[in-house]
Amino acid sequence: MRVLVIHDEVAPEARVDERDVLVQVSFIAGTLRRLGHDVDSLAVGPDLGRLQGALRERRPEAVFNLVESCLGSCRLAPSAPALLETLGVPFTGAGSVAMAITNHKLAAKRLLAANGLPTPDWIEPAALQRTSDLPPGSWIVKGTVEHASVGIGGGSVISGGGGAARQARARAAHIGGEAFAERFIEGREFNVGLLAAPDGVEVLPICEIVFEGDWADRPRIVGYAAKWDEDSFEYGHTPRRYDFGPTDAPLLRELEALARRCWHVFDMRGYARVDVRIGEAPTILEVNSNPCLSPDAGFVAACDRAGLEREAIVARILDSAFTREN
Repeated sequence: MRVLVIHDEVAPEARVDERDVLVQVSFIAGTLRRLGHDVDSLAVGPDLGRLQGALRERRPEAVFNLVESCLGSCRLAPSAPALLETLGVPFTGAGSVAMAITNHKLAAKRLLAANGLPTPDWIEPAALQRTSDLPPGSWIVKGTVEHASVGIGGGSVISGGGGAARQARARAAHIGGEAFAERFIEGREFNVGLLAAPDGVEVLPICEIVFEGDWADRPRIVGYAAKWDEDSFEYGHTPRRYDFGPTDAPLLRELEALARRCWHVFDMRGYARVDVRIGEAPTILEVNSNPCLSPDAGFVAACDRAGLEREAIVARILDSAFTREN
């Protein structure tokens, strides 16, 4: 099969999280070739006419979509699947609407709440324009549209709604973009990977992020440093674990059920990941429609834990491109 792997344009001065897509391209393209496919790749930027021309010239039978952002913003990532949908080209991963919703954190939280799925309370950006009459308690300030935990660090967790409002304005001045505040849940954190299967979706072995060592002077969050800065305390003290005792069995069943509901509510395709925090009960932090497919990333690690060969992972994601109803 002729497969075109599309991905973000990566500038020479790009951050480490932005450069990671090239690792994914190498892994996916190499795996597809081992599966016997004829593979080419293309960097996609704001000129969708270039992508359309490449599709006409190369005539791929399927596109493996790794586009996570455009012009540095994941707000524009749905433009690639939108073009593919328009042209009727089979492609992997979420459709344009699902990607737009999951990339917009407030839109995702609103959809979760509308479907009775638990998610932490939040303060809308408009409310954060004032510093008075805002709820007390601990809040984490996030960009409305961001990925890879860009801008998330120790200073993101703030006491009091007024403090969150000031932090949101400071964040906008520093890295730009609209911000909101989410109730900070002090508790355990889990990632639940989902992979397309012949009978629907398979829930991969559930992963807990363990906060090891002394976190007394920093909030227990998986921020940018924990994901990308190999020299940081956070990176070295947030290992994954998959082994649980019998007392966790009811919780794991609940997490699996929540993840399955998210798969259907958000109309996921191919693969996805649901991030959950446990306070008094599980609450959904995020639904990720295009989790990282680097060979050392959490999604592939969960597939490894399930006993899946790398070729099987990629083959199942590719097969899902042909089950979409355009």
